[in-house]
Amino acid sequence: MAPSSTSADVVIIGGGPGGYVAAIRAGQLGLSTVCVEMDKTLGGTCVNVGCIPSKALLTSSEHYEFVRQHAAEHGIKVDGSALSLDLATMLKRKTEVVAQNTRGIEFLFKKNKVTWVRGKGSLRRGANGLEVTVAPSAPAAGGPPPNDNIATYSAKNVIIATGSVPIELPFLKFDEERILSNVGALAIPSVPRHLIVIGGGVIGLELGSVWRRLGAKVTVIELMPTILPGMDDDVVKECDRVFRRQGLELRTGTRVVGGRRDGDRVIIDIEKDGTKESLEGDYALVAIGRKPSVGGLDAAALGLNLGRRGEILVDDHMRTGVPNVYAIGDCVPGPMLAHKAEDEGVVAAENIAGQDVRMHYKSIPNVVYTWPEVAVVGLTERQVKESGREYRVGRFPFSANGRARTMGESAGFVKFVTDARTDELLGAHLVGPNVSELVAEVVLGFEYRASADDIGITVHAHPTLAEATKEAALAALGRALHI
Repeated sequence: MAPSSTSADVVIIGGGPGGYVAAIRAGQLGLSTVCVEMDKTLGGTCVNVGCIPSKALLTSSEHYEFVRQHAAEHGIKVDGSALSLDLATMLKRKTEVVAQNTRGIEFLFKKNKVTWVRGKGSLRRGANGLEVTVAPSAPAAGGPPPNDNIATYSAKNVIIATGSVPIELPFLKFDEERILSNVGALAIPSVPRHLIVIGGGVIGLELGSVWRRLGAKVTVIELMPTILPGMDDDVVKECDRVFRRQGLELRTGTRVVGGRRDGDRVIIDIEKDGTKESLEGDYALVAIGRKPSVGGLDAAALGLNLGRRGEILVDDHMRTGVPNVYAIGDCVPGPMLAHKAEDEGVVAAENIAGQDVRMHYKSIPNVVYTWPEVAVVGLTERQVKESGREYRVGRFPFSANGRARTMGESAGFVKFVTDARTDELLGAHLVGPNVSELVAEVVLGFEYRASADDIGITVHAHPTLAEATKEAALAALGRALHI
């Protein structure tokens, strides 16, 4: 059968957070829009096997640990013999939460007249401009049926949103049975006896925390001298202290030099300071980072410029070096964050529609959804110090916050780094309960180049966790009230 051909104002390759948001915004702007996604559901890694399912399991495991360890502090008595874990139900709930989100995206596509084409898209420059060819996907339940034949779309504009994939170790290839990426770590059928986590960054600590709370021994191996490399020193110190106290075994400054699967066992060989050791577990989660995915795109033939990690280089309009081709999300430079990809998708769509919109990266927060949570934006104290800039630091502990005390949550703090001359906010570093929500106020301040005084003189409701943000800002000015 001859390939069908359809024209569109914009064709988006990839239906993850960047791609689907770009598609929705393009539809809102009146552009005929096609989104190509090869998986059976929209949402990409984030919605299907990343952000959403991990947060569902983090929430469920937090509830379980609260009942098991902390309910008695609140006068809630639970007979230990009556408390049990139904892991199958917990995993089922996680799957249902994911389905609610993917169905929501499908609804928004229909609402904004976006066409979802299920299949694997490839891009080339044809005689009459840009062409996106979609190869059929394997049959799967749910979502639109796969294409019966190859379809070709003549695109006035293309947005590449192909995302990223987890990095493997050459001697530990993912099988998602015992050697796990984040995908397999979200679906372990029974609580591990010993989960070995390779990588002390966000993914490793979040998923390691889930299984530790549910009863597994969890050993985290990190090559760098500390967990959470690149974060503020005070944040790292506090998290290291709290996570060790919770029961995570953290082995920092440790290199993984080998590993293998032996039936239902995983053997990981490590080395620290010249001393070698082998660890045995029943699962290993490899969480050493992700790399851009540009599968189906012949970068050289298209004329795309790539960086050293294989990322597609773009300008602040999200334009590549190829006319009318844009790229967003994990396949371009910058932190691999869903909310970054979403904003980049909006910028790309609005520029395609004729607006002049630029992407700004100064005010993008980063969050770690452990407990306590971590949320940061801007520069670390070390970065500011190394720049030679005069600065001030304000810090307020949650142990001095009334609402945190009522919750029994004393760990963590809010810390501001400000310019000593202008009082402008340079960095904010939060560790504590629900700081993923508290950081939004700070990000807004960064967006408008606020000062510590701006936050300090703003009335915050009492008693709230957000008062710690106000107090930390006042502390940077030397006038905190409650410490």
